[in-house]
Formats: sequence, C-alpha cells, structure tokens
Amino acid sequence: MECGHWEPAGAPGCERCAAIVDELVEEGWRAFVEREFGPAGTPDERLIAEMVIDEPDKHPWRVVDAAYDRLTCEECGNRLSRGPAGCAACDRANGFRYAAIEIDRPGVPPGNEHALRVNVSVVRRPSGISASEVLVRRLSLPILLAGRLPTTAQAQATKAMINEGAGEDRVAAFIYREWGVA
Repeated sequence: MECGHWEPAGAPGCERCAAIVDELVEEGWRAFVEREFGPAGTPDERLIAEMVIDEPDKHPWRVVDAAYDRLTCEECGNRLSRGPAGCAACDRANGFRYAAIEIDRPGVPPGNEHALRVNVSVVRRPSGISASEVLVRRLSLPILLAGRLPTTAQAQATKAMINEGAGEDRVAAFIYREWGVA
C-alpha cells in the first residue's frame, strides 16, 4: 500500500503494484516451464515463447502473456503486445492473446479469471484505453485477486459514477466498500 491503494491497484503508475501485476503472469510462466521442461536447466525461453504464441489457444492466458513479454516487437521495440496503441504488430498480438485458455481458480465465482485477465491486460497495456477504463480496471484488481467478482449492479453503479465525473478517491472508496475489500 505504498502508493495509497490496495495492492496492486496503483499499477501501472506505482512500480511496486506494476511488479505485482507482472508477477501474476510470471508465476504462470514459471509453472508452465517447470511442468513442460523440468526443473533442471534453463531452456531457451525465446524459442518456447515463439512456440506458445503460435498456438495461444492451447495455453493458459498467463503463459501466453508471459510468452509475449519474452519477445520484442520489430515495429516499436517494446515487449510484443505491450507497445503503444497503433503499433500494428502489438495491436495484433494484443488481440491474439485473448485466444488463450481461461481456467477459474478454485473457490472463485465463474468469470473471475476472465475479469482478472482483462484487467491485467488493460493495466499492463493502458495505451489507447480511456483513463476512466484504466482507473476501474486497476482499482478492481484487489477485489478480483481476493476471489470476488462484482455483480452487474455494482459494475453498472461504478460506471455511472465514472460517467458523472466522480474522482478517483470516490470511485476507489465505492469499489472497496461495495465490492468487498474494506
């Protein structure tokens, strides 16, 4: 809570929160590499990443997102899929990431993993996303990580607050109170 938010809701601006969001993806990658290639030795992660992105529909979303992180965009020079909106290669890769598999974690409501995936994607690549959308997505992360999922009414009430011009503090207080953190 170094940035004043429940972690990792300060991402992407807060380095600590951004690292926590990245770690959500990295832990999936490490488990995949160990399961598929064993704990001994360091496989060529670039080759593995290329294999994964050739078949994103056969891998969990965290593995696919981490695979893109290991590749460099030839157009913009950023991590593939994380470059600015308008970079054709990153836009294409960002779209392909959604072909990956989503499996809800044990004990969470159906749809939690999808919501987590979308929010992580937005927070890790906010380029081209409205500031209000990024705000809601990042503030939602602690709730989703805790295994909760807002109801349709809660999500609609939050969207209405944003549309009315509510500030970040008011939106955060509402989400944390109504969705279940505070």
